[in-house]
Amino acid sequence: MMKVNRTDKRPMWQQLLDQAIDHITRGIWKPGDFLTPSRELAQQLGVSRSTVQIVYEELHSRGYTVTSRRGGTRINDWNQFTGQQKEGAVPPVQPPLPVLSPSVDLSQHWFRSKDNPETVIDFSPYQPYLDIQFQKAWRKSYLNASSELDLSTWSYSDAYGFEPLRKQIQRHLSLERGIHVETNQILLTSGAQHSIDLIAQALLTKGDTVSVEDPGFPIAWMTMKYRQMKIAPIPIDEHGLVVEKVPSEAKLIFVTPSHQCAVGVILSEPRRQQLLHKAAQQRAWIVEDDYDSEFRYRGDPVPSLFSQIPQNCLYLMSFSKLTAPGIRISAVIGPEEAIAQLARVQAFTYRHLPVMEQVTLAHFIEHGYFMRHMRRARNIYRRRHEIIQKAIVTSGLGDKFTLRGIETGLHVLLEADESFDENTMTLRALQGGVRVHQLHSYCLESKRKGWVLGFAKVDEALIGEGIYRLAETVL
Repeated sequence: MMKVNRTDKRPMWQQLLDQAIDHITRGIWKPGDFLTPSRELAQQLGVSRSTVQIVYEELHSRGYTVTSRRGGTRINDWNQFTGQQKEGAVPPVQPPLPVLSPSVDLSQHWFRSKDNPETVIDFSPYQPYLDIQFQKAWRKSYLNASSELDLSTWSYSDAYGFEPLRKQIQRHLSLERGIHVETNQILLTSGAQHSIDLIAQALLTKGDTVSVEDPGFPIAWMTMKYRQMKIAPIPIDEHGLVVEKVPSEAKLIFVTPSHQCAVGVILSEPRRQQLLHKAAQQRAWIVEDDYDSEFRYRGDPVPSLFSQIPQNCLYLMSFSKLTAPGIRISAVIGPEEAIAQLARVQAFTYRHLPVMEQVTLAHFIEHGYFMRHMRRARNIYRRRHEIIQKAIVTSGLGDKFTLRGIETGLHVLLEADESFDENTMTLRALQGGVRVHQLHSYCLESKRKGWVLGFAKVDEALIGEGIYRLAETVL
């Protein structure tokens, strides 16, 4: 018998519905039993008939009851759907999970340094400098931008991205990188990996050959492998990508010419011209990840490849290093037709990016907060860059390792010879309170060894201490 608890905060119909479902599923009300007429049950319970009718309607809509042609509502044959009365019924089990590509776990392992304990001095090459001033400026932009939004902004938006933000990026590229494009040549994405994935989906076909730097940006070749492309690793020397090693069948060449990811060298001018000529000759895409180009310590930033040959070049920029990884906004810049193709895939797979980050970043750039943050960060990076170089020399590490990549960017490379026991020494460094990042994690076929040392997020007082601890490990 059902009953109503007058002290229960739930509505009476909800109490009665829960009891009715419990009676049905436990078999107290058996299949085929007729429900008590609503008027009669209402009198028994001391509630209105409409309350009982709501309960009966809910039971029917959820399939617990059926109404026969002869009249009356009966309990449904619940067991025929659950299989509880069938002997040997197969218990429910989770469907088998497919085996994922190894690239999925590798990419997560590559970024795992953010899980380090605070006691470790972490020379992470992935993290930029952030401070309370940035946080305050971002909060101000967020509040101001959100208060100015009209209702249309909250609707489904353009797959290309928030147009006012694309206009701000257009202006920034023109002034800072000498890249002059229209807004329909800019597609916003949620990070470099997202950009590379879209390129693989929109501009390549399964099985195409993709050339990547080796050592190089692991996320690039991991993403391309995940999309079932053939990866052709190309070695890096003191002048950058060895262009003559790029196979003639390559449909795409991924490069980081301004500050090579891992080794840190700048792609030389002869190699740039050789690469541009080769890509044009075999009608291949160049994907130019303008990695760390904004942070150059000797002279002006090196001109982009895109500014020289925009017809078959895609330029990647990311705000992860320029502002903060948590913002998750990047951009792909390229020929109008190629960007339109990427936008079509974006519209199908992701629809569009979340609006508030785009709106806030547009306000952040337009009102000068972005350039002020960049000027402050550049000054800090310059000081930390000088400190880490001097510490490497005075600690004696410069005698055992070759220091590379010191002109640009937020990391340097300590390169060792091939006999260097990278794994053992890295573990010893960690035991000594210093986390360093092995060069081999950036390699496909290359046997080069050493440590990639990021300095952007390491406090200036800790850089020297970390380097001297490192020296104690290997000297």
